[in-house]
Amino acid sequence: MKILSFAVLAAICLPMMPITTFAAETSATNALSQSQLFSRGDEYANVKISPTGKYLSAITSVEGKNVLLVLDAQTKKLLNAIRFPSNAQVGTYEWASSERIVLAKEYLKGWSDVPQYYGELMAVNADGSRPAYLFGFNSGEQQTGSNIKKNTAIKATAFILDPLPDDERYMLVNAIPWNNESSLNLELKQDVYRVDLFSGVRKRITGSPIGQARFMTDHEGEVRFVTGEDGQNVTKVFYRKDGDWVNTDKLNLGLSDFTPISFADNKNTIYAAGRVGTETLGVYRINLETGEKTEIIQDEVVDPSNFWINGTNKQLYAVEFENGYPSYAFVDNNDNHAKLLKDLIAALPGHQVQIVSETRNGEQLVVIAFNDRNPGDYYLFDTKKLKLEYLAAARKWLDPEQMAEVKPISFTNRDGQKIHGYLTLPYGKEAKNLPLVVNPHGGPHGIRDWWGFDPQNQLLAQNGMAVLQVNFRGSGGYGERFEQAGYQKWGSDIQHDIIDATQYVIGQGFVDKERICIAGGSFGGYSALQSAVLAPDMFKCAVGFAGVYDLELMFDEGDVARTRSGTSYLKDVLGQDKATLKAMSPSENVAKLKANLLLVHGGEDERAPIEQLESLEKALKNHNYPYQKLVMDNEGHGFYNDTHRAKYYDQMLSFLKTNLKL
Repeated sequence: MKILSFAVLAAICLPMMPITTFAAETSATNALSQSQLFSRGDEYANVKISPTGKYLSAITSVEGKNVLLVLDAQTKKLLNAIRFPSNAQVGTYEWASSERIVLAKEYLKGWSDVPQYYGELMAVNADGSRPAYLFGFNSGEQQTGSNIKKNTAIKATAFILDPLPDDERYMLVNAIPWNNESSLNLELKQDVYRVDLFSGVRKRITGSPIGQARFMTDHEGEVRFVTGEDGQNVTKVFYRKDGDWVNTDKLNLGLSDFTPISFADNKNTIYAAGRVGTETLGVYRINLETGEKTEIIQDEVVDPSNFWINGTNKQLYAVEFENGYPSYAFVDNNDNHAKLLKDLIAALPGHQVQIVSETRNGEQLVVIAFNDRNPGDYYLFDTKKLKLEYLAAARKWLDPEQMAEVKPISFTNRDGQKIHGYLTLPYGKEAKNLPLVVNPHGGPHGIRDWWGFDPQNQLLAQNGMAVLQVNFRGSGGYGERFEQAGYQKWGSDIQHDIIDATQYVIGQGFVDKERICIAGGSFGGYSALQSAVLAPDMFKCAVGFAGVYDLELMFDEGDVARTRSGTSYLKDVLGQDKATLKAMSPSENVAKLKANLLLVHGGEDERAPIEQLESLEKALKNHNYPYQKLVMDNEGHGFYNDTHRAKYYDQMLSFLKTNLKL
């Protein structure tokens, strides 16, 4: 049996080929439709530099499958292209040592276009030598002697916890046991293993005391923290002391949503996020011995959106917030990464800048710069020479100069609360009496809209439409009080905020009140229908993509209802009053609709299963209500396949243009 088969792609392994010209496709790109251009995934993603700076690596797609490219960092010559045979592809990956890469193996199944991951980890050297199957159910080696340690099969799904790039031999993985269940159960207690990068021989280090575990290691790669949720979705945090897990409740910190971020300058002091009451999340410095806490940073309006860790010492150096446009607060202005990030922001004005990979000594960084009109450019930054070298564009076929601006907005809703959102305005058009598409986000809880590049919204703007996004009550990122204000208000207060936002942009003169549609995915698909139920004269049309339309059905169908924590969540956010659930379900209120409908769904959707669409269809047919439909049998909760996404964009665009008289 072959342990692993890596193949070199002759079609792209051309000598002297710079990273920016791997795919010579100019003529082919010019022939693509708008929908095809905006539906295409990134040409290059997950760009990284090896620990010593010798290599660069990136994920690209060849013939519909992810391939890992390895280049010489100095010359940019392609050294190796790694792919799996048959229906497998490269998933996530990490540089686990100066020469060795660990890759997750995914499968593209005929019944689903969404890659399936079964927890297998492979390893290979940068030059393609010494491939090995490290972890998974299908290990090719069996234990044959009592004194010979061999890599053995394990029925568990593994994730790279810490690649330990300073250790040339080992890495840490956390693994969720299968336990003979039909799908991966995150509620099961996980194990952490130290795994040999060459043989796959593993040693169990510890196990989690709670389900849905997220582990954190310290500077030396020791597993020191684990965060998880119990069956009632209450977050618990434990730290490891003398080999035992200790509940942080013993520290009496007085913080909810307590989450360790990084260790500080000694092993007994950490930076952590936490919440006092229902306020926004603050960042604290905490002494694990005494329980003493000191607040470092807190924004009055929004929770932190990102925490940035210095790769050389694993310490927090910056906190990112997004109240409208993104901004940074620096934990330590003297940290070298803080200084570098400030320099990069100055060198790339108008862009959000993120350090995505760095060498062991921090002398070379891979940086991505992006904004509302640019999906992303990758750079290599030499911190000694202060030299910024352009590498590649994520989507070079889209010209940022021709894209639409995304403007933060805020308004006061009918209940006197301040609500924030974003308005995408077509490039080259006056922001007056524009046709509008309202685009509610998914979730709804714990999720929010951000300033940045959105391909669907940019496609609509290219066709003359403004797009409105609303961080309505219930959205994440604005404090617990704001999020809980949407609990059991899915079909009422949340939709009122969406409707009030629409009235606001009408009142500002940005849009034409006679040309408004609403289109969303997941919970946004629900909102598209429910807002059209509550304000039937406001919306000419509604597009529901992977939507939930029958709230009672959520307790019986779909992956949320399969777990104790999922059922507990539904009880909290929806309640169990049948009359209220029916009143908030579009499938129970189709008689109130006036909008033209387009319904789009994936046949393999587990979050909002096809039964949700069928429930709405049944009600529409009972009322002889016309609608258009697009179902992709082998897609899940959102369309993964570029071709399928383009087909959806084409049909949506045609539908919107017809209803908005464009």
